Amino acid sequence: MQLNESINSRRQLKLGVRVAETADDIRRAQKLRFDVFAGEMGAELSSQALGIDCDEYDALCDHLIVEDANSGLVVGTYRMLPPDMARRAPSLYSEHEFDLTRLDNLRDSLIEVGRSCVHKDFRSGGVIALLWSGLADYVQKKGGEYLAGCASVSLADGGHQAVSLYRQLESSHLSPAEWRVFPHLPLPLDRIHDDAPSSPMPPLIKGYLRAGAFICGEPAWDPDFNCADFFMLLPMSRLTGRYNRHFVG
Repeated sequence: MQLNESINSRRQLKLGVRVAETADDIRRAQKLRFDVFAGEMGAELSSQALGIDCDEYDALCDHLIVEDANSGLVVGTYRMLPPDMARRAPSLYSEHEFDLTRLDNLRDSLIEVGRSCVHKDFRSGGVIALLWSGLADYVQKKGGEYLAGCASVSLADGGHQAVSLYRQLESSHLSPAEWRVFPHLPLPLDRIHDDAPSSPMPPLIKGYLRAGAFICGEPAWDPDFNCADFFMLLPMSRLTGRYNRHFVG
């Protein structure tokens, strides 16, 4: 495609955000996840042979999608596990990586989110803003008081960026002690230098922090995805007053 054709095609896009309504909606989200996680990140997925990213939690979750209304192309997705469906699961998804014991008293009002990704050609910020506006609307409709989930940082550079980011955030965005979580497989912070050159903060983590979220302790090491996962907790009371400024206007 020529440059002018690409620009014209982009201008014709009509992006919107909504909760998936059909099995086809969910499958298109799973295909995007596969393209990003397996295709770009090199993740080892149990569903590799299917050409999609799926697991046992998908059937319990609602799925947020950002799509082009004209073409049906899904360019962003998030999945949400509300409290009523979480009670049917053996654990929260994040509990595969973290001990969440200190959050037990929040479970009835906590919505877990995850599997977030954005198409490689649409990472300028607009899709993230749409996802966040969709999340805020979803949580409010569900009556959730807390939003929680993991945000990932690639370890392709040996972990330097992840450690540098943690050292930066632990002094400014660490949660109160009563909300701390503990990784089952901690990233070896003391064995990785935090002298990585300054690089842009991952958009998802930036979105969480702008919304008022905390990091709840040291990151976990996810060897299957070759990434460090930061557990983020957003009390919805902290989102009030920031929503219009960051996600609408």
